[in-house]
Amino acid sequence: MQPAAVNETAGSEPRGLESLFLQHQRRVFQAAYRVTGSAQDAEDVLQTVFLRLARQGEAAPALANPSSYLYRAALNAALDLLRARRERESLALEAVQGVPGSRELRPDHAHEDEVLRAWLRRALAGLPPRAALVFALRHFEGRENKEIAQALGISRVLVAVTLHRARHRLQREFRAMRRGRP
Repeated sequence: MQPAAVNETAGSEPRGLESLFLQHQRRVFQAAYRVTGSAQDAEDVLQTVFLRLARQGEAAPALANPSSYLYRAALNAALDLLRARRERESLALEAVQGVPGSRELRPDHAHEDEVLRAWLRRALAGLPPRAALVFALRHFEGRENKEIAQALGISRVLVAVTLHRARHRLQREFRAMRRGRP
């Protein structure tokens, strides 16, 4: 497979960045949607990924495997978006006094599911970037450890250890959240 150039070239067929966008926009959007849970956020991630490439212009690297590169870029941008939102929300919560605890309300199951999904997104944003990426690939995308290792260029042992630590941390934070602690 020949490297795909990112810069535009003349011709009747879409080339360069436009061609990459047309070929990979759906996969980038889907990856972002799985992480963010929001179509609007996934659209923002899609734009972010391709705008970053466009801004690089002539300095953009030739992509030997554009599909993997764009997929990883989508996951990273989605996690960045969640981290930024988490920071904004924590600052906003610090400014608000008298916020009622979640134990005061008894939500129905649909609302509880949404709360859990929102909690998971915030918790993922708090993980180290590699751990969040490995967790997302494994649990959102259903990738096997071997595939994750190959995609990220790390060993299968490192994938397994990273997953173990991420799950352990998320379980610990989940138990704390259920007991009513931040």
